[in-house]
Amino acid sequence: MLAIKTTAPVTALRRSARVAALAAASAGVAASVLVPHHAHAAEQAETTHAGTAATATTTALPTSPEQVGKDVHAMLVADKSHAKGGDDEGRGAHYKDGKLVPIPHDAQPEPVPASHEDIDRWINKALEVMHKHDIPGTYDGIYRNLMRESSGDPHTINMWDENAQKNIPSKGLLQVIDPTFEQYHVDGTSNDIYDPVANIVAACNYAADRYGSMDNVDQAY
Repeated sequence: MLAIKTTAPVTALRRSARVAALAAASAGVAASVLVPHHAHAAEQAETTHAGTAATATTTALPTSPEQVGKDVHAMLVADKSHAKGGDDEGRGAHYKDGKLVPIPHDAQPEPVPASHEDIDRWINKALEVMHKHDIPGTYDGIYRNLMRESSGDPHTINMWDENAQKNIPSKGLLQVIDPTFEQYHVDGTSNDIYDPVANIVAACNYAADRYGSMDNVDQAY
């Protein structure tokens, strides 16, 4: 599949410009704003305007590195809090008014697989949790389905299929939709659907309920 070049929202670029300005001020150098090469022309114009404002603001920033650091931290926390309102960590995902903006199948971003070591660690941790909760499944069954569904990319998100059109896209290592993750989430694991262990355990819990075990799954489920 062809990789799609995604563009950060203008507001996010403006916030990045302010963070860059603050960081530059703490080092005693003039702030500069880098515009991503993949930004559209209209957004480049907006970013340039935001960059100019950020540079102008630099002269009024406190000179204390400690205070600047606090301001940068507060801004990043605010950005993370804002992201929870609509966007998530899906690779290349773009949301509008809280809804995923679907894309053509051939524009789906290529997965970025995790290392074999990370995948091995996640599966073994998931198996520990599954054993405690009597959820069936083996390493081979999980690995086989995980690689088929996501190629080992914990942040992949399907942005083109029927679920994506319904705004409940499949997410993470085992491509779980939010309603399924919420229903089959296992206590003691993260509430983040992109968390590798939580994603694996919830998917295996669902597969056990519907198919008897993840080992019995050999196609999209």
